[in-house]
Amino acid sequence: MTGDLIPLAILGGVLGLDVVSFPQAMISRPLVAATITGTLLGHPASGLLLGAALELIALETLPFGASRYPEWGSASVVGAAVFATHSGHPAGAMTLGILSALATTWIGGWTMVQLRRWNALLARRRREALEAGSRGAVISLQLTGMTADLVRGALLTAIAYGTLAPLTRASIGLWTVDSRVSRAVIVAVTSSIAAGAAWKLFHSTAGARWFFISGLAVGLLMLFTR
Repeated sequence: MTGDLIPLAILGGVLGLDVVSFPQAMISRPLVAATITGTLLGHPASGLLLGAALELIALETLPFGASRYPEWGSASVVGAAVFATHSGHPAGAMTLGILSALATTWIGGWTMVQLRRWNALLARRRREALEAGSRGAVISLQLTGMTADLVRGALLTAIAYGTLAPLTRASIGLWTVDSRVSRAVIVAVTSSIAAGAAWKLFHSTAGARWFFISGLAVGLLMLFTR
């Protein structure tokens, strides 16, 4: 675990930065972030599997405005790392990976709020320069904010993984629920969350249900014609 901590922390920082600050290229989405994490650890399929489950939950999140919302970038790294480091997917590994990611998203959302407050404090201190149209003040605040967000994501990932990985190993040793039952519960819960999110979208966006049905049909066609 120690040898993986620094690379995972760096990855978590970069993916956490993508959520809001830069470059907002969607690499922080759970499906992408978890797959990258699994690939980094030599288990891309495990990362993809956990990322798909987390993505179904993340569909419920609407990350815009000043509201507090889960931070999926760093959390996906933590969840995927917890799951991927248990080869063979023992009973409870996927469940605990999901729970680790969800716990990290909650804390990550709080850290983002604190970062915004700190950014606002820095902006107030440079108010005169900003009102005067100082290019240097604007660039300085932007770089400072992005650097702080990078550090925030890295520290969050390192602390969360360093704390949750040992707890996961201990919990798996005591896990008594059959692996098939555990995975079935995960599939049922994540699918219901995704269905609820899709239902809300269908009723608020014109034509959304037809785009969804078309995409589902194309995906199933590709799956069964391979």
